[in-house]
Amino acid sequence: MAESTIITGQFVHITQSPASIGERLIAIAIDYTIIIIYLFSTITLIQRMYLPGDFQAIIYIFIINLPTLFYFFLCETFNHGQSLGKRLMNIRVVKVDGSTPGISSYLLRWLLLPIDGLLTGGLGLLSILLTKNNQRIGDLAAGTMVIKEKNYRKIHVSLDEFDYLTKDYHPIYPQAADLTLEQINVITRTLETNHREQKQRIASLAKKIQEMLSVVSRNQTDKDFLQTILRDYQYYALEEL
Repeated sequence: MAESTIITGQFVHITQSPASIGERLIAIAIDYTIIIIYLFSTITLIQRMYLPGDFQAIIYIFIINLPTLFYFFLCETFNHGQSLGKRLMNIRVVKVDGSTPGISSYLLRWLLLPIDGLLTGGLGLLSILLTKNNQRIGDLAAGTMVIKEKNYRKIHVSLDEFDYLTKDYHPIYPQAADLTLEQINVITRTLETNHREQKQRIASLAKKIQEMLSVVSRNQTDKDFLQTILRDYQYYALEEL
């Protein structure tokens, strides 16, 4: 899977490569091995302690059942997107835009784990194989992806790369400032991706942006219009720094 490069509104290059299905399967195999070892050792220990029945039931709930049930959610939440298996495989959960997921994202991934696994006969594996960023259903719902940590790089972009945005620069489309970072990334990817239908995609996107911002292209080609939108967005982003 090829690397994806994102330029955030704070002018940071984020380069990340999706983890392969093999790496993810090995990581989850390690995780389940750890869970099985934990269950076997704790159950054996509790049985040898000859605790009262009621107290033993409480121990089972809080020491065995809950940690096992919430293993993936707790690990990823408190270990920056990594379970123990993911850590050993040097892979990590991040948002598609390269940012750190919030608790709600980790929770949604965890809630949909059964749908990705045994309940649907491994539908998550099919999703990983068919999606661009190797995302299971939980990833698609949470807006996350699992990446190779060694290929994850954040590089601050020198403002010299935006030297055209001088004090004399006058934005053509002030409405560009209203675009979201996700929309800007869509424009960037559309302009950079080599595809046989790129011209049609650019034309379609340019029309959508014009309708969204209620602007009319000023005698520009669709490609020049989108590039101008990007420059104007960057101008206003720099103004906020």
